[in-house]
Amino acid sequence: MKKLLYIGNKLSKHGSTTTSIETLGVFLEQEGYTVFYASSKKNKLFRLLDMVFKTLRYSKKVEYVLIDVYSTQNFWYAFIVSQLCRVLNMKYIAKLHGGNLPNRLKNSPFFCKRLFCNANVIIAPSNYLMDSFSKFGFENLNYIPNTIEIDNYNFNSRPTLVPKLLWVRSFSAIYNPKMAITVLSLLKKDYPQAELCMIGPDSGAILEDCKKYAKALSVEVNFIGKLSKEEWIKVSEEYTIFINTTHFDNMPVSVMEAMALGLPVVSTNVGGIPFLIEQEITGLLIDDSDAEAMVLAIKRLILDSKLKDNIVTNARKSVENFDWNLVKNKWLELLK
Repeated sequence: MKKLLYIGNKLSKHGSTTTSIETLGVFLEQEGYTVFYASSKKNKLFRLLDMVFKTLRYSKKVEYVLIDVYSTQNFWYAFIVSQLCRVLNMKYIAKLHGGNLPNRLKNSPFFCKRLFCNANVIIAPSNYLMDSFSKFGFENLNYIPNTIEIDNYNFNSRPTLVPKLLWVRSFSAIYNPKMAITVLSLLKKDYPQAELCMIGPDSGAILEDCKKYAKALSVEVNFIGKLSKEEWIKVSEEYTIFINTTHFDNMPVSVMEAMALGLPVVSTNVGGIPFLIEQEITGLLIDDSDAEAMVLAIKRLILDSKLKDNIVTNARKSVENFDWNLVKNKWLELLK
């Protein structure tokens, strides 16, 4: 039985969004792998120390170290652990996250080269990151998309006569949550019954600002906070359109899940989003921060039921390709 050490931010028990260390890790365990994890420590310094300790502890016990690599401060966790792996002669796999990683390549070329060139393989979960890393000359790339279990998502093509908007992300500046509130305010001019539900943890400490902003615009927003996957899928049954307002993105699982559920998606056209959503085929794309364009796209879905029905049908078929039962073969082949 193969053993793996998975390095990443395992912080859902502290109220943060569930990340791939908690989803992919479980999938791999179900396939018979023994997976050790680091770290679930909330304090950043303690988290780093735990990652270093676990790497030392399991250096002779695991075949691979799987490292989640982010573009922000968490990039340094991955860099430090990767260099420790080099010292200990441990094989490591760099799994890319975050639509802003191409900027990290530009801004930290020395550190990126040492991290990525020495990885046994770089896992890109989107063609967007595949292209970006290829342009920087990295060759040890392997495309394995983010995955969902499609059977957990009941497809329901719902009427959109009233725009009942659903937003599911962390409350962080990178995801531009205030734009969703602006969109609701603009929509209410023509659709007084329009609604907005925002689900997600306050990872950027801006939830209170968003509540004040909604009050300033005189709109009521249903701020629910963090929910489990099963809970937010249940809530989604009451809503008709999914909006994604992010400034940067890669291949967001929440958008994939919305597509699987039959919610038409209107998203900013940033990062890896156009590699996931094809304009007018599997969703509608608008420019970053353009609230008025998002309102117009939502109105198109309301007024053109044929367009909406085609989008949700095509979107469901598209994300079925990301089912774990298909994607797992790429992971099993890689780890073999």
